[in-house]
Amino acid sequence: MTTAHRPALALACLAALAGASAAKAADTAALTLYRSDSPALYASSNDGASVGDGYAVVREQRMLDLAAGTHDVVVGDLPDSLDAEALALGFPDGGAKVLSQRLLLAQGANAALTGLVGREVAVLGGNGESLASGNLLRAGDGLLVRDASGRSTLVTHYAAVRATGAEFPSGSSLRLRVDAARAGSTRAVLSYPTAGLGWRAAYVATLQSGAACRMQFESRASIANRSGRDWHDAQLTLIAGQPNMAKASAPRPMASMARGFSAKAEAMPQQDSLGDYRSYTLPGAIELPDGSVSQVPLYATRTLDCTRTALYENGNSYLPPRPILERDYNLGSNSAIVSTLKLKAFDSLPAGYLRVLTVDRNGTPQFIGEGRIDDTPKGSDATITLGTAFDLRATRERTAFHVDKAGRTLDETFRISLGNAGDSARTVTVREHPGRWRQWTLLSSSSKPSEQTPDTLEFRVEVPANGKAVLDYAVRYSWTADEQPQ
Repeated sequence: MTTAHRPALALACLAALAGASAAKAADTAALTLYRSDSPALYASSNDGASVGDGYAVVREQRMLDLAAGTHDVVVGDLPDSLDAEALALGFPDGGAKVLSQRLLLAQGANAALTGLVGREVAVLGGNGESLASGNLLRAGDGLLVRDASGRSTLVTHYAAVRATGAEFPSGSSLRLRVDAARAGSTRAVLSYPTAGLGWRAAYVATLQSGAACRMQFESRASIANRSGRDWHDAQLTLIAGQPNMAKASAPRPMASMARGFSAKAEAMPQQDSLGDYRSYTLPGAIELPDGSVSQVPLYATRTLDCTRTALYENGNSYLPPRPILERDYNLGSNSAIVSTLKLKAFDSLPAGYLRVLTVDRNGTPQFIGEGRIDDTPKGSDATITLGTAFDLRATRERTAFHVDKAGRTLDETFRISLGNAGDSARTVTVREHPGRWRQWTLLSSSSKPSEQTPDTLEFRVEVPANGKAVLDYAVRYSWTADEQPQ
């Protein structure tokens, strides 16, 4: 037994590989990814660590070299954060069965060794001398190695580990006790949920010049892999919607366009229904290196109509349980007028972020705002806020207030003054929410409302270039005797 100590992490960087293992890397893998907005998945850096956010269901086919009878097999190269309770492995041909299974998690300084458990290794000292060789039984506080004669050696001081295999395994491992009817290479199907994988939609709208609101609309899926392992030639299905996750699934990106994809219509994902959700099956195999964010087209690029609005809004749709009679309620001191963009969904739009660009006088696209689009069914409107309009400002003041408790009414009048410092006339949408009580009527207004609902008053006010405009309006609230405030 060799007893001196050396940090185990050093071995991974020095390991050399050549040969075969009992559990070969996945021949094929099909991944179903669920939407995740976790910042950690898409972050520009996290020191290369795996991430416990995100959710995916993986189905892999593995070729296992089995011996006849009952014996142990190790399946390596698994993600760092999988749901051990939902992990399952089976043999479609029925020639073997799993008697028990144990998940060996890739954690801490020994994470790089976990995938070598069950494989033939040679443990080397500082001068390159062989300290032990044989089957690696355990990788933790030392390496437990069993040689061909059946003797076991615990090595706690070593410089490197040389392993057989065409690729260095990574991630967690699954130790199986298997009862096989015959020896030979056997196909196994492995399935499990895991964290560290997720996707979300990424949209880019480039506004066209001219008076009408038109834009070029690009739709992509951003696919993040922070699972602790690479995925080669994977078949991907993306799920849009919000399934309930009762428990956690288990638990330095580089941005690139996934290989083999173009924006041609025939290369678009196949969309379908999946229960209450939408699925997008990608048409080709995808490379997903660990620590990467890949993008694939979601829909073909198209030109859409849109609506730009300069919006000044006060209050919200909240309705109190009793009429509010205090004079200073909802003064509305905000002076900012925000720019919004609205579009109609040409198809089902999964939730994600929309970046909006416009072309400057030199023809260069420039960023003017970003906002979130929630899951939007086909034909529905999606609206985002681009930012605060630089040349537009507003002030709001209460010009009259009167409460008649005996008559159970309240009259209130507001004046909204709008200023435009720009060189072109602007239309400002003023949106007010009469929120003192649910029963109210518009008594008067200097402009006719463009929209009126039970909780909203909306006016479109023309503001001249380098000029001002004023909106006056009055409302009356009323209530019954049993609704009278105390």
